[in-house]
Amino acid sequence: MKHYEKTKQVGRRSLSLLARLGRYELAILLCVSVLSGGIWGFVELAEEVSEGDTQSLDETLLLSLRNPADHTDPLGPGWVEELGRDFTALGGVGVLVLVSLGSLGYLLLARRYRAALFASVAVPGGILLSTLMKVGFDRPRPDLVPHDSLVYTASFPSGHAMMSAVTYLTLAALLTRVHPELRLKAYILVVAILLTLLVGISRVYLGVHWPTDVLAGWTAGAAWAALCWLAMRWMQRRGQVETEESWSGTE
Repeated sequence: MKHYEKTKQVGRRSLSLLARLGRYELAILLCVSVLSGGIWGFVELAEEVSEGDTQSLDETLLLSLRNPADHTDPLGPGWVEELGRDFTALGGVGVLVLVSLGSLGYLLLARRYRAALFASVAVPGGILLSTLMKVGFDRPRPDLVPHDSLVYTASFPSGHAMMSAVTYLTLAALLTRVHPELRLKAYILVVAILLTLLVGISRVYLGVHWPTDVLAGWTAGAAWAALCWLAMRWMQRRGQVETEESWSGTE
């Protein structure tokens, strides 16, 4: 009888362990994959760009978004070009600051004070990293077509692409760590990814970035967001940041 009860206890513990693995370890594995893949992808891109191996592909892709008879004219009617400028604004400093402040206000109103503090360091940290990278690589902007948006800095990596990835993906990763509902987690992540993609594509469409600039910004930004997610999870396990369970008042 004792042997039977002991076997049942082992079975329950095994099922509990499998449930935890199914809920958390898959997400951890995915984040580690994004982090390592993002770092590897950025390093490879930076090396190829520095050696000039991507120039031909960059030019082909950039010109494919232009009228073949007139490279000064982006593909599509005027409203599409205006839409491109609207999308690119989503990665501008002013918009990203407003989104960050709005998210911080949400966390503060929800009494997630330590999560808000973490976000207030994670997002500016990623933006600072983007700025330092641009200064370090100092790649010239595309000169094949007119720029349909004002530019002030170097080209690689795309600041709009990386800063939007850093801001939207990092905030999404942090919000999913403090909210328990799965459907809301999925919704937040999908919206963040969509915004990041639209910003990056618009930069190439407007002729202000080479495609590899945008790809590098995406990979670096996604890697930063994954790192922040892992860091926040580690801090939650140590009780330094609010957890999902605290949302429903179970802590």
